[in-house]
Amino acid sequence: MRRIPTALAAVAAVLLVLAPPHTDAPPRAEAATSTTPDRAVPAAASAVNHTVTFVNDTGRKIWVGSAVNADGSENFGSLPILEAGRSATVTVPETSAPGYWRGKFFARMGCSGVSGSTFHCELGDCGVFADHCAPNTGEQPVSLAEFNFDSRDGLAPWYNVSYVNAFSVPVTITPVDVTGTGGGCATMGCSENLLPRCPAANLTRWADGTPKLCTNPDRDARTAYSDMIATHCPKAYGWSKQDQEPGNQVMQQCTRCTGFTVTFHHGA
Repeated sequence: MRRIPTALAAVAAVLLVLAPPHTDAPPRAEAATSTTPDRAVPAAASAVNHTVTFVNDTGRKIWVGSAVNADGSENFGSLPILEAGRSATVTVPETSAPGYWRGKFFARMGCSGVSGSTFHCELGDCGVFADHCAPNTGEQPVSLAEFNFDSRDGLAPWYNVSYVNAFSVPVTITPVDVTGTGGGCATMGCSENLLPRCPAANLTRWADGTPKLCTNPDRDARTAYSDMIATHCPKAYGWSKQDQEPGNQVMQQCTRCTGFTVTFHHGA
C-alpha cells in the first residue's frame, strides 16, 4: 500500500458478535508506505462488497483503526471497539464510488480519554476518535492487515499481513466462504507472538515492564528484525521489498471468497 488519504466518510455498519475460542503480489512495497497492491487487471465478472470480521483474541480491549491509500479510497467513519473475546463485522465499500477500497486495519491498544477530545492510544494512535482514525495521521508503527478490494480487478481481493513498520500483536487473515479450487485464498500472517524474539535494541515495554512493541529499525533493508520475521512468520512482510525475494510468500489473492476474518492474537 502506498499512501494515506485525506477523506473520511462513515461507511460501515458494525455488528458485534461473540468471537470463537482461540485456536491455534503484485506491486512492490515502497519506502515510507506499505505493501498492498493497487494495479488493475482484467475486470471481475461481477462487483460485490466483501466483509471483514475482526476477532479480538489478544486478551485486552482493542479499538480497531484503519487507513487508506491516497487514491480516492474512502476511509471508515465507524469501526469496532472490542473487548477481549469479541468480534465484529464490517462491509467494505468497494462497489460505491470510487469502486475500490485499498487500505489497512490494525489494533489500537492502551487507549483512554474522551472521544473527540482527549482520546489517545499507546499503540496505533491515530487521533482523538474512539471509533475511527482522524485523517492525515500517517501509517501506524504496528502490525497491519492490508487489503486491495477493487471491483474492476479480476484477481482481487489482494491481501497481506505487514510487520514492515513494527510488530505489536500477531495478525492472521483468513478468507471466508471460499468456493471452488485453485490458487490463492491461503491464510496469511501467523498467530505466534514474536515479541519475545524481538532484538533487544528494537523492543519497547508497557509501564509494567511487559513487552509492548518491536520496531523495525529500517523498513527498506534487511535487518536482524526482518530476518526474525522471515524465520518465524514467513507469510508476513518483514521489510518493504520482501515481495521481490525469490520464493517469498508474503502476498495472496482470493477471488473466490465472500470476505475475510482478521484475527488479532495474543501478544502485547
